[in-house]
Amino acid sequence: ALLVGSGGGSVQAGDSLRLSCVASGFTFTDYAMAWFREIPGREREFVSGINWAGGNTYYADFVQDRFIISRDNAKNTVSLQMNSLKPEDTARYYCAATESGYRGDKRPQMYEYWGNGIQVSVSS
Repeated sequence: ALLVGSGGGSVQAGDSLRLSCVASGFTFTDYAMAWFREIPGREREFVSGINWAGGNTYYADFVQDRFIISRDNAKNTVSLQMNSLKPEDTARYYCAATESGYRGDKRPQMYEYWGNGIQVSVSS
C-alpha cells in the first residue's frame, strides 16, 4: 500500500492551501481516510477524517470550519482544503487510511497506512 501526499508549501496567514493524497495498492473504497499533523515537540494529532463513501466527515475542534476534507473514489484521492491558515497550523501533515468501522477515530494507532509528510508553513 502506498499513500503519496502533495500540496504543501509556505504561505502567509489568511492564505489557503490544498493538500492531496493519492492511494494505491489497496482497495480505496474499503478504507476511511484522515489527515493528521505533527508539530515538533507534540504528538501527532487528528485534523480531519472522512468515511469510505465521503458522506460523513469529522474535524478537530481547532479546524473551526476553516478546512474541508473530500475524497474522489474514482481517482483514489483524498484532499484537504485549508483556508484562513494561521501560524499555529504550521506542521507536517500526513494522510492515513483505516479499514475499521469509522467514527472519526482520532487515535493514530488505529490507522493502517500512512503517507509521506507534507510540510505546511504559515507565517504571520
